[in-house]
Amino acid sequence: MANELIIDFSSAGEKIALVQDRKLVELHQEDFSSKFSVGDLYLGVVKKFKQELNAAFVDVGHQRDAFLHYQDMGPHIRSLNKLTRMALQGGMKSGDLSGFKLEKETLKTGKITETLKKGQKILVQVAKEPISSKGPKLSMEISIPGKYFILVPFISTVTVSKKIESQEERTRLKNLTLSLKGPNYGLICRTAAEGKTVQDLHRDLMELQDKWDTVIRNLKNANVGDLILGENRRSQMVLRDLLSQEFTAIVTNDKDFYEELRQYLSKLSPELVKVLKHYKGKEPIFSQFGIDKQIKMLFGKSVALQGGPYLIIEHTEALHVIDVNSGNKQKQGDNADYALNVNLEAAREIARQLRLRDMGGIIVIDFIDLRNPNHKKQLLDELKKAMSSDRAKHTILPMSKFGLVQITRQRVRPETNITTTEVCPMCKGEGKIEASILITDEIEHKLLQIIKTAHPKHLELVTHPFVEAFFKKGVFNKPWKWWLKHKTRVKISSDPNYHYGEYHFFDESEEEIII
Repeated sequence: MANELIIDFSSAGEKIALVQDRKLVELHQEDFSSKFSVGDLYLGVVKKFKQELNAAFVDVGHQRDAFLHYQDMGPHIRSLNKLTRMALQGGMKSGDLSGFKLEKETLKTGKITETLKKGQKILVQVAKEPISSKGPKLSMEISIPGKYFILVPFISTVTVSKKIESQEERTRLKNLTLSLKGPNYGLICRTAAEGKTVQDLHRDLMELQDKWDTVIRNLKNANVGDLILGENRRSQMVLRDLLSQEFTAIVTNDKDFYEELRQYLSKLSPELVKVLKHYKGKEPIFSQFGIDKQIKMLFGKSVALQGGPYLIIEHTEALHVIDVNSGNKQKQGDNADYALNVNLEAAREIARQLRLRDMGGIIVIDFIDLRNPNHKKQLLDELKKAMSSDRAKHTILPMSKFGLVQITRQRVRPETNITTTEVCPMCKGEGKIEASILITDEIEHKLLQIIKTAHPKHLELVTHPFVEAFFKKGVFNKPWKWWLKHKTRVKISSDPNYHYGEYHFFDESEEEIII
């Protein structure tokens, strides 16, 4: 499978398109002015408690207080609070936890008011970005991701990704990691660690320890709302999370960002430097690689499938609804097989749409009715297979007796929502236009204004082909009459891209005349 990462970089932000076999499967957008990305560490202060929810609201500098539930604090909250307090007062010089005495773990059934108090400063990590009118959702189970490891303070265990199936490799990684790590912090071996050398693993661990040291240093004399440790740019995060896959091309349109990315990749994954390219073309990079066209096709309410079937995607406050339609053309032959084939194709496209739009929460899919139990199982297996490459946590429930499939998918960022419709240039979105018979009068009125103000000798009128044909018909056509009346030569030409009511006047220098 050919993977390409296309990065459109500008001063406002960056857009990252992940393309697999020339098909757009993920689209990420980052505004450089935005804050509170997933994984960021902030210093917050407890503002108030919601005891009936066993939760607290925390000020982290966002316009709305962030939400922290007791279940997201983890069992080592007392140790984290102790470390935060020591670091704020300058009592810790580095992230070395070898001499740090761990506090007693908390119970899962405990109360948040027993662990935190109002006005207390706490170190928190963004678990879910601000969505709509809600502030960020927080966690106090701190974790710092790297290329091969995830560092988790205050535990001593080593775990290996379940996606690494070889028992021999799992044992090798666990033993190596245990020999590398220090006391009072644990490590999670990521899928990308499979087959890597001791040197590679050690280098990644050193980088993680440097990040943890940065957390401790930045906590000293920090104020509420300060960013203690920020995640890398979205493009670097995407690369880091996809390193277990091979890339055939990584392309960006900005020279400075290209150099920055080259240095990042030389440390993270040197073999990817050779596929990194700087795009220098005049055409926008997303247009050159066909991304813009795919976005317009894929982000609408209706998404076409091959052969006539299509999906209807609706969004409500509580859930997303996807309806699979067979289209007007019914294939000849076995209707049951046709329904199955449409559903199988729809399942693959739905998995792609969930990743592409980053849809989260509850998704309900209304497939075409299937009566054969084997067909239902085949459809569910295909949907699970199609979603196996989705990095977001998700659960797929079996088809209900009403033929509905329910999916829950992790949502940590606002859904990617791109408007694919355009305001009608004729009615300006009002739904009504002037009578078409009046367009000629409007043009003549505009011409008279130009003649009275600019006094041109030569003009060019560019309009829709139909209007051009109307003006030029007959021997005594409009250009002839205008010459006789105004002593101004008017050349009329057309542009098929113009809508019916669009027209423009140009002077001899081919500059548009605007009055």
